[in-house]
Amino acid sequence: MRHVLHPHPDFPCAAVSAIAVDVSRGITGNLLVHYYISGDASLVVPSLLSSATRQRADELWQHTCFEAFVKPAGSEAYWEFNVAPTCDWQVYALSGYRAGRTPVEAIGTPSAEGRYGRESWELRAHWALGGTVPSNVPWRLGLCAVIEDTGGALSYWALQHPPGKPDFHHDSAFALDLAVTL
Repeated sequence: MRHVLHPHPDFPCAAVSAIAVDVSRGITGNLLVHYYISGDASLVVPSLLSSATRQRADELWQHTCFEAFVKPAGSEAYWEFNVAPTCDWQVYALSGYRAGRTPVEAIGTPSAEGRYGRESWELRAHWALGGTVPSNVPWRLGLCAVIEDTGGALSYWALQHPPGKPDFHHDSAFALDLAVTL
């Protein structure tokens, strides 16, 4: 099912007209996210890297970055999955709201690919979680994106924004329930 992201009202983006996301998880807990972006040529889209040069990188959200936050039902702990248009990536485990952020070495490089056109682009990432994230319970998800335009302005997109400044970690941003799909 396709889910629509909404821009934060305090950070409009003339370069993007829409962002939608397909997301699914497998019985072993794998996570697949597929972002669809419609916009114009004023988006910052770095050239794609070969699969050999894709790497873990911190603070990807300082530029265009796509994120998925996964919180197993009944838990305060959650995981943050980041992937950039270059297919650089990172996964963090957090023990609670913005607490104890630690890179997760047990989750390896996602299978990721981007397709870019003049007025639209897509980014797909598939993480094999290997039991790192509990797969026997439903997940609450926050799907979001940070978009940078050619002027350097950032906009913040999410399924749902809490009141105030953009905060993808806020509990109300976890706006999607996701059961296991076979």
